[in-house]
This record gives sequence, C-alpha cells and structure tokens, in this order.
Amino acid sequence: MLILPLQTMKAGFVNIFGKPNAGKSTLLNAILGERLAIVSPKVQTTRHRIKGIVTESEYQIIFSDTPGIISPKYKLQEKMMDAVKSALEDADVAILLVDINDDYQAAHELFDALKLRVPALVLLNKIDKAKKSKIDTVQQFFSEKGYCKKVISISALQNIGVEQVIPEVLNYLPESEPFFGEDELTDLPTRFFVAEMVREKIFELYQEEIPYHTTVQIREFKEKSTLTKISADIIVQRETQKMILLGEKGSMIKKLGTESRISIEQFLDRKVFLELFVKVRPKWRDNDLFLKEYGYH
Repeated sequence: MLILPLQTMKAGFVNIFGKPNAGKSTLLNAILGERLAIVSPKVQTTRHRIKGIVTESEYQIIFSDTPGIISPKYKLQEKMMDAVKSALEDADVAILLVDINDDYQAAHELFDALKLRVPALVLLNKIDKAKKSKIDTVQQFFSEKGYCKKVISISALQNIGVEQVIPEVLNYLPESEPFFGEDELTDLPTRFFVAEMVREKIFELYQEEIPYHTTVQIREFKEKSTLTKISADIIVQRETQKMILLGEKGSMIKKLGTESRISIEQFLDRKVFLELFVKVRPKWRDNDLFLKEYGYH
C-alpha cells in the first residue's frame, strides 16, 4: 500500500514596507483580488496597518499594508510610524516596495535602516512606466544588497508580475497552523472600511491640505431589512476647513456623500442611507485623547 506524505501547512505574516506612494495599497489589493485598502495619488493616504488574508489548502498568508515611512511631524504621524514598527516586529517575510521611477538609492538607505531580521523580497513597482535599461539597472542594484533574497519587477496597478509574489513568499514562510478562518479576508471590522471609503473620497474631491487635516468616525451603523443606515462625523481642525468641506450652499458635502454612498453600496452589496456631519476639533492630530477616540491607537 502506498502511503503519501502528509502535506505541511505554511502560515505567516508578510508585511509591505516602502516610501509614501510607492504603491503598497495597490499591491495589497492586487494580491487579494479585492479592493481592501484605499488608494490615492496623494502621499500618506494609508494611516493604519491593514491586513489582508490569503488562504489556500497549503498555506495562509497575512499580508499587511503599512503607512509610508516618514519622519513624523505630529502625533498622528507618530501613530502611523508605530504601525510600521509593529509590522517590523511580527513579520515572517518583508516585502520592500520601490517605485522604480523614484530615487532607488534613497529607498535602499531606508530599507537598510530597518535592520530587518527576516527574509526580504524587493519589488520594483510601476515598471510599465520605465525603460528596460532602467529596470535592469535597479534590479542589479538591489540584487547585490544583503537584505534582499529576490528582486521581482511588477506593476501593481496593471497587475503585471504580481502572480510571482506568493510563490516566492512561500519559499521563506514558516510551517504553521493558520491564524484565521479560511473565509476571513481581514481582521478589521466593516465600520473601519466604510470610514476609509469616505476618507478616500475626501482625498479625491478636495485639494491641498484638507485630506491631511481630516479623519472620519462612524457614529451609527445599523443594518435594516432593506438598507444599511450609516452616520459619520468628518473631523477637521479649523472652521475654514469645515467651510471648504461643506462648499457653497452645501454643494461639496452633498457630492462627497453621494460618491461615498456609491462606493459603500458596492462594498456592502446593499442599499445605504448615509449621513455626513462635519465637526471641528482643534489640533486633533496632536491630541492623544482625540487620536484614541478616532481609532489611532
């Protein structure tokens, strides 16, 4: 009688690091095949560590999108960098994401400063916007670095080369039982993603500093038989910012509400009644109590 060897399960945490706007959120969404993390051309869109879970019969990989690495200037940014630190501490494998059109020497210095203790894959992103000679040069540059196990060239937005990521990750993932149920996509609640969708629309619709002075707090989330009723506060620091958010005769807040509702309905796959309120909380980004209240632990 032929006895087949038992299949070993691999499971672990694969955390994505990089400079702001390298494409970390777009990469997470591409790997998952789901739009989990909000995306914006503006830098510092991601404020939280967002986990996305990929489960198959042979493995479970918990990918984490982390805020872009910066030197913090106020407490909110300090909290963002705390999320990066926690991701460094529990990573089994690191993905170091580089915008190939960015300063790759500066990216190397940033990665080197992380003092990684785990295997790292360097992903060169946005190759659809680079010449082959540039790709070859940067690939050679990172392949010679001590922290780099493998260089993969991708375009997360165009979904080019992304299919190479999981097989390479599995080479370094430890044997382990899964950490989450097979149907779980993330460890964050629905309310979190609803707030993020409103914040994403603020990044799309408002200019300059407004998105960076704003956060969103879900006050009410009630699932009724025919729709979901959601009430959210948009927090700003000054009255002038509130007036910009509202717009002339409430035109901008109405547009924000409509576009946010459409996104949330697609996400929840049901009708939504959405109410938005704008509230002024002076210097909330530097206030520990406000930051805790708004979910920045």
